[in-house]
Amino acid sequence: MSAARETQTFNVEWNGIHININWEPQWLNLKVNHYDVAHLDIESMKPERASLPITETGYLSHFTSSATVASFGGPVEFVLAWLEEAACSPAWQAQARADRQLALF
Repeated sequence: MSAARETQTFNVEWNGIHININWEPQWLNLKVNHYDVAHLDIESMKPERASLPITETGYLSHFTSSATVASFGGPVEFVLAWLEEAACSPAWQAQARADRQLALF
């Protein structure tokens, strides 16, 4: 009999976008090369499926290790740090400027 899956859900706001984070620290209880495989489901909820610097579609399924996420302080801190880093990219900066310009009209 397999162990029950543990999934945690977090709701955060980043730059006015409400984001849902589903976190499964031991995805399918799978280990690869002695590392736990963890899974993050990240989706912008309001506005629905709004673009984020880590996904143009507003949804991202991401596999990582539990240790990596823990080193940031947990799934919320990991995702927020990832968003902040990705938001520094020239492509995201251009997108953000274009979005602000459209908001003026």
